[in-house]
Amino acid sequence: MTDHNDKRLPIGVFDSGVGGLTVLKAIREALPGENLIYLGDTARLPYGTKSPASIARYATQATAKLQQQGIKMLVVACNTASAVALQALREQMRPIPVLGVIEPGALAAVAACPGGAHLVLATEATVRLGAYSRAIAARDPAAQTREQACEMLVSLAEEGWTSGTIADAIVERYLNEAVQGSFTATSIILGCTHFPLLHESIAAIAGRDVQVVDSAQTTAVAVAGLLQDSAALNDSRQAGNLRLLATDGVTRFARVGGQFLGETLTAEDVELVDL
Repeated sequence: MTDHNDKRLPIGVFDSGVGGLTVLKAIREALPGENLIYLGDTARLPYGTKSPASIARYATQATAKLQQQGIKMLVVACNTASAVALQALREQMRPIPVLGVIEPGALAAVAACPGGAHLVLATEATVRLGAYSRAIAARDPAAQTREQACEMLVSLAEEGWTSGTIADAIVERYLNEAVQGSFTATSIILGCTHFPLLHESIAAIAGRDVQVVDSAQTTAVAVAGLLQDSAALNDSRQAGNLRLLATDGVTRFARVGGQFLGETLTAEDVELVDL
């Protein structure tokens, strides 16, 4: 039986596709000695079009696969799964810690702009679930929150069109739609794991007075804090290992995922698994 207290065990990260690789990249940069294993449930993406019951079932199955590999921590690098299934996954994984991407982003925004007006850029599914609004309100009742669905930004990220006139025009259109009326954002939360790839464009168009909160970076900071508090940091001086798992389409996973991870991947770098 695997000892989950073994510091050398990997951190498990899962998402419905490749977007969570931005979170993985941030964790890897913050904690280079950690071993990491990533699972993209590409056979059943996107989770956002599914019912909450299906999302919870898929998340449970993906978690079980990572659990079989032997992990010391689980990071749910999917906003939809974080909103729907986080508590169920914590019960499933206990005593192994489980962290989602919504709480770190909400905490960072509230800390940066107390009593502020927070604009959440996300997918339609995440906006519909309203998890960021609830998380921010629970921590700062004086805050305002507006959530804006930005589906085209997902496509831009996956196509690699993350800068230039096309990306800037689409980002500007979404931001203009979001700030209509009396709402003026003091922070923008990147509430989709695809959106860190468009960080520069979003920050430039929003202006210097607006704090952009990167959910990938804030999650990496939270991971480091949890491991530090539980004395579970891998103290090896060697670079950690990385395994990539996908449930379908390893060639596409490698092509698109390489953009998110910031390095060239081939299909041979990705293991095909069945849940």
